[in-house]
Amino acid sequence: MKAASGLEDFWGSEIHVQDCYQCQKCSAGCPVAFAMDYKPNQIMQMVSLGMKERVLSSKTIWVCASCYTCSTRCPNDIDIAGVMDWLRQTAIREGVPPAEKDVALFHSTFLESIRTHGRVHELSMMARYKQKTGKWFDDFKLGWKMFTKGKLKLFPSRVREKKELKDAFRGLKG
Repeated sequence: MKAASGLEDFWGSEIHVQDCYQCQKCSAGCPVAFAMDYKPNQIMQMVSLGMKERVLSSKTIWVCASCYTCSTRCPNDIDIAGVMDWLRQTAIREGVPPAEKDVALFHSTFLESIRTHGRVHELSMMARYKQKTGKWFDDFKLGWKMFTKGKLKLFPSRVREKKELKDAFRGLKG
């Protein structure tokens, strides 16, 4: 798939977005489709057609929650959520300004939390995100309520395979 500008090189023969026949099951099941400028099936079509600039500058790749509902619903087993993640990473790598500024910042803060703790530690991730955006008190009531109900842990959980995870992140960079 030359049109996908590197997607085939990245996944080899594992992902074939050109196999998408636009059944729209991915878009029908997407919990955040209402906030997207293009639905997941439209992104798959644009990737197949090589519409790189439009895809990388779309709001959709940043709004995608990576919940994998689209991937599990796809009758052709296309890893749509994986493609969205690849598109986000490609946009970052190529310096394409995100259509959703704070979503890109959240994405990088989320990955940094995983890189640091081996898994997401919500409290430190949100503190870091709020520090970077300067919006300290926007969600304070909700955060406090979650903390008092034990939904936000003060300290991160231990992860056994932390070294393997760090090696995986190192492999992605280089």
